[in-house]
Amino acid sequence: MIALCGRFTLYSSATAIEQETGVEIPDISPNYNVAPTQFVLTIASNQEQTKAGFLKWGLVPSWSKDPSVGHKMINARAETVDEKPSFKKLLERRRCLVVADSFYEWKKEGKEKQPYRIMLNEEQIFTFAGLWDRWEGEEETITSCTIITTEANELMQDLHHRMPVIIPKNRREAWLHPNTSKTEVKAMLEPFESGQMTAYPVSRDVNSPKNNTPELLEKH
Repeated sequence: MIALCGRFTLYSSATAIEQETGVEIPDISPNYNVAPTQFVLTIASNQEQTKAGFLKWGLVPSWSKDPSVGHKMINARAETVDEKPSFKKLLERRRCLVVADSFYEWKKEGKEKQPYRIMLNEEQIFTFAGLWDRWEGEEETITSCTIITTEANELMQDLHHRMPVIIPKNRREAWLHPNTSKTEVKAMLEPFESGQMTAYPVSRDVNSPKNNTPELLEKH
């Protein structure tokens, strides 16, 4: 079973991402099937600077005894993110943006599940609401992240009852700023406007993260 939000794409160039976000982007290879445990492009900020880098997708809390917990923590629910021990403090001080240009969701059709590609109407780059943390073990340090999900909008309801939180361009700075109030932060965790999004079926090849080619984007 593929979790929500369990797959997305980022094939846009570093130059295009820089133009969209205003942040210097490191070299990046196109990925048409980003999966949990892979390293994903994220943007984080403190009072001094905003930087982009790569974090492992699947949150490992700093206090965790076992880093394998990250496999179970690729998502955080918007409704309880300010209550759960794994996320509460991170929502206050370790928010990030996860960069994407589309994501996949699976619709149950009889006994089968049909994957769909979901994007903004202009196929532009967008950003998921994320949280990050740093775990330090005796032999390794893991800097990881999770993507926040919320109730599905009208478009997504036909596919799944939940969707990833997309932070609009005009709210990105506030989402990242450490002094943004908890009330304002929570208010951003809402479904994205369905009229600005589109979805279409794609090949079931996307089911396996081993498949990572431009053909996965094609309407099926």
